Amino acid sequence: MTAAVLTQRSERTRRRVRTRSPLWFAVTEGVRSALHSIRAHAFRSFLTALGIIIGVAAVIAMVSIIQGLSYAIGQQLQGLGSNSITVQSYTTMENRLQGRIARLTPDDLDLIARRVEGIQSITPIMASGLGQVRYGSQTATAQIIGTTYSFQDVAQYFTASGRFISDSDNATRRRVVVIGETVRENLSLPADPVGEFVQINGEWLKIIGLLEPRGEILGNDLDNRVILPFSTMQALSGNRGRPPDIQIQLNVANLAEMDAVVQRIARLLRQAHDLGPEDEDDFQIQTAEQLTSTINSILTNVTVVMGGIVGISLLVGGIGIMNIMLVSVTERTREIGICKAIGAKRHHILFQFLLEALVLCLIGGLFGLLIGYGIGALAASLIPGFPAAHTPLWAVLLALGFSGAVGIVFGILPAAKAANLDPIASLRYE
Repeated sequence: MTAAVLTQRSERTRRRVRTRSPLWFAVTEGVRSALHSIRAHAFRSFLTALGIIIGVAAVIAMVSIIQGLSYAIGQQLQGLGSNSITVQSYTTMENRLQGRIARLTPDDLDLIARRVEGIQSITPIMASGLGQVRYGSQTATAQIIGTTYSFQDVAQYFTASGRFISDSDNATRRRVVVIGETVRENLSLPADPVGEFVQINGEWLKIIGLLEPRGEILGNDLDNRVILPFSTMQALSGNRGRPPDIQIQLNVANLAEMDAVVQRIARLLRQAHDLGPEDEDDFQIQTAEQLTSTINSILTNVTVVMGGIVGISLLVGGIGIMNIMLVSVTERTREIGICKAIGAKRHHILFQFLLEALVLCLIGGLFGLLIGYGIGALAASLIPGFPAAHTPLWAVLLALGFSGAVGIVFGILPAAKAANLDPIASLRYE
C-alpha cells in the first residue's frame, strides 16, 4: 500500500473526527461504557434491574388484558350501530323498597312509534332470562327473547341459515324460533337445524333459522339465545294481570337528530307515566355511543388505578438502581480520580454515571415489556371466552418512558456524588 493512499485515509479519518459532534461522541462513549460495566457485573445488574423488569411486566400485562377487553367490547358495540337507542325501565332503590317497580309496556312502544319522528326502525324486546330448551333427550339453558322482525335491523342479528321471524309470525302467534350457534351445539342439533322442533316451557316450537355467530361480551354469550315472535312470547308467559315489562330498541334515520329524538322520547314517557317536575325518570334512555363511552371510562379508571398500584414496584426498582449506583461509585473512585486527572470535567463524570443508570433501566424496561406482553397473552388465552390481549403503542411508550425517568431520577444522586469527588482524594483511595 502506497504512502499516498495511507495519507488520504489518514486525512479522511481526521475529517470524520473533526466533524463528529462532541455531544454525539459523549453519548456513544457513555453508552459503550455503560454496557461494558453492565456486562462486567452481569448478575448484579440483573438483580438491580429486576425491580424494573417486574414493574414494567406487571403494568404491560395488566394494560394488555384490560385494553384487549376494551377493544373487544368496542367491536361488539359497533354492531349496534351509532344510531341505536335503547329505552328500558328504571326503578330507584327507594321505590324498589316500597314495592313500586317501574315498567315499560307495549303502550309505551306504540306511543313512541306514533309520536316520535325520525325513527328508522323500532322493536320491543321481552326477555324472560334463562330458560330450559329441550331437543329429544338433550336439555340446555338459554336466554329466551321475544321480539319482532325489526330486531335484526336494530340489533344487527342475521341468520346464517333459514330465515328470521316475520311480521306474519308475530301477528298469528306462530310457534317458531330462531336459535344461536351455542344453543345448537348444546342441544346436539344438526349443522342446519331448520325444520327441527324444540320444547320451551312445555310448548313445541319449530326452528326456522340459525343466527350468525356473535361471540361473547363481558362473559355474556351472545350465541346462547332463542328468539321468538313477541306475541308468541307473551302467550307462552301465561295470562298476567298487567302488561309485561319490555325493553324498547330503535334506530334513528338521521344521526344528527339523535339528541332531538332522545329528548322527545323522554318528554313523551314522562307525560305518559304522570311524572311531576320533581320526580325522577322511571326509565333510562341510552345510546350506543353513551354505552361505549361509559364502558371505556370504567376501563380507563381501572387501568389508571391498577397502573398506579403496580407502578409502585417501579419506584422500588428505582431505589435499587440508586443503591447499586452508589456502590458502583464507591468501587470506581480511583477510576474517577484518574479520569479527572487526565482532563475529564465534572459534567463528563456526571453524564457517564447518569447514562449508565438510564441504560440499565431501559434494558430492564425492554425485558419487562416482552415478559409482560407474554403474561398478558397467556392469561387471556387461558380464560375461556376472554378476548385476546391488546397492547397499545401508548402503553409501550409510557412503560419505556417511565423506566427512563426512573433511571434519571434515581441515578442523579449517585452521578452527582461521582462528579463531586475530589480528584486527589480519589487517586489516593484504596
